[in-house]
Parts: sequence; structure tokens; C-alpha cells
Amino acid sequence: MTAAPVAPAECDEAEPVPALEEAVAAVDAPDVVFALSRDGRRTVLAGGTGPAPAVPRESLRYEIGSASKTFTGLLLARLEETGRLTGSEPAARYFDPRRALGRDPVTLTHLITHTSGLPPLPADFYPQAVRRWSTNPYAHYPADRVVRAFLRARPRHRPGSRWRYSNFAVASLGHALSVAAGTPWDELLSSEVLRPLGLSGTALRPGGPETDATGHGADGVRRTPPLDIGGFAAAGAVRATVHDLLGYLEAHLRPDGHPLAGALREVRRPVLRRGFRHRHVHTLTWFRHATDHGHLYFHSGATSGQQAFLGFSPATGTALVAVSTRRFRLRDNLIPVAYGLLAGAGPPR
Repeated sequence: MTAAPVAPAECDEAEPVPALEEAVAAVDAPDVVFALSRDGRRTVLAGGTGPAPAVPRESLRYEIGSASKTFTGLLLARLEETGRLTGSEPAARYFDPRRALGRDPVTLTHLITHTSGLPPLPADFYPQAVRRWSTNPYAHYPADRVVRAFLRARPRHRPGSRWRYSNFAVASLGHALSVAAGTPWDELLSSEVLRPLGLSGTALRPGGPETDATGHGADGVRRTPPLDIGGFAAAGAVRATVHDLLGYLEAHLRPDGHPLAGALREVRRPVLRRGFRHRHVHTLTWFRHATDHGHLYFHSGATSGQQAFLGFSPATGTALVAVSTRRFRLRDNLIPVAYGLLAGAGPPR
């Protein structure tokens, strides 16, 4: 595997480039890109086991899967900040204002924090998805079906009492926010998050080989089709260049002066703990772990043929993006390599 360095507008020669080279080389995938921002100075390295695409790897958009949920959480925080809704509102009211609500309704905040009591996916999702599981399992489950499933669902636990990761919940949140704003999902996220942050290299639908990376299955050879997320856009639709993703993380590191400053600060605030002795902390959108160099915020994601890791450390002024065009299943190494690199980044020199 070869790693081809990229020379961004600002490149700090003191950056740990050897560590990035080792990270790229450690990930066995047709295309691999690691992008590091350190106090605003960027270093990007790309490589892969496959032939180099016509468009440089670092210029392509990559499917980030569940890391898209951080965009949805930021949108919720933005709509709250501007007074258009509150996270404590029952989500069902947006779909059926006449609906009688129980004593413990599922709120918008429950949906984004995975405490709604909803399962990972609707019960009727699996029969239609089985034959497409390794390609596009979401493609034939549209938005109206997600909403109907949400209105039928009965939480398995009292909302707010337990944490259980749920694509279903975040997809439902996206539809509720769209109804609340009276704006289609793509337009809402673009107008409230993407454009204010200057993320022109980010899209919510597939493009083509001139803009999008091509995913591969677990063998690293079989090509997978572009993701069609169906009605689950809020849970996984984002595809972006590593430069846009670094810009997104840099806004979280240094929110002051950004149009979304209040929302960016809000999504760093811890909202719950879970796991053994409640050691795992979650914000509205990010997983947060304690390290020797301060708190690390991160989220990963995967589609049928691509994987991504996004993370940042405010104490060290460091942000890291890692993407690859292979869906690792039992032998995933992109996420642990990226996490280890970011967690090991010490204070600025």
C-alpha cells in the first residue's frame, strides 16, 4: 500500500506525518484517507490497495453512515437555539396533532440520544431488507413508512430510562424536524447546517464517479452500489470530502465566530451516562471518552461498502477524519486505528 501525501493550504511540518502514514498503511482497503487538523493546520494522507481513482482520493465524497447522526443532532440544537422547537416536545405530535399521548411520551431529545425505547429498526424492516442486506437494505423503506412505524411503535422501555442505539429513532427525528420546520429534510439540513458552515463538498444524495468514492464489500474486491438510504436520511445520508469533514470538526473545536456557535457548544455538553458504572458519557450527538489528554469526542459510521471515523479533542486542538472504501465486519481496523491515533495526540507543542 502506498500513501500519497497532500499539501493543503496550511501544512505544519511538525505534524506527526509518520503516524499518519502508519495509520494509512494499517488499513487494508482499496481507498484510505486520513485527515488531521492540529490547531487549524491540516495534513491529509491518502493511499489504498486498489488502483488510484481518476479523481484524487482526498477530493472524493465518502459515505459516513451513522456519523451523519452528528449533523442531525446539530440541526436539532440549532432549531432549539433559534426558538423553533424544544427537545422536550413529544415527537408524535408533529405527525398527528390529535394523537393522545401517554404519561411518558417519546420526545425529540429521546430520539437523538437513543433513549426512546425504540428498537434499532422497525419490526417490518427486516423482511424487505434481507435480500438486499449487503447492498442497499434501506432503499425500499421510504419516509412515510418510517413515520407509520413510529406511530405504531410501543417503546420497550420507559423513554429516558435506558440507552439503546437506534437508527429508527434518529430517522423518525429527522421527519419530525422536517415537519416542524415545514421544509424537506435535504433543504432543512442544507440551509441550517451545511451552508452556514461552508460545507460545499457535502451532499445528501449519491453523485457519480467524478464526485463520489466507490465502496467495496468485506473482501475488498466486490464493488457496492452507492448508498440509497430511503426514509432513514437523518440516520445516515451524509457523504462528504475529508476537507469538509475537517471543517465540520474544526467548527466544533472553535465554535466562536461561527453562525452556529451556540448549537456547536450545546452538542458538546454531556447529557447522559451509560454502561458499567456509568463510565460512558454521551452528549446530544457525540460519544465522549476521557483520555490522558482530555476529553475525546467521536462518532463512527459504516455503509455497505464504506466506513468513516470523525473525532476531535478540544484540549489538544486536534480533529481527525478517517475514511475507507471497504466495509469491514468481523476484522474492522479503521476505527481502532483512527481512535488510537486521536487518543494518543498530546498537547500542542
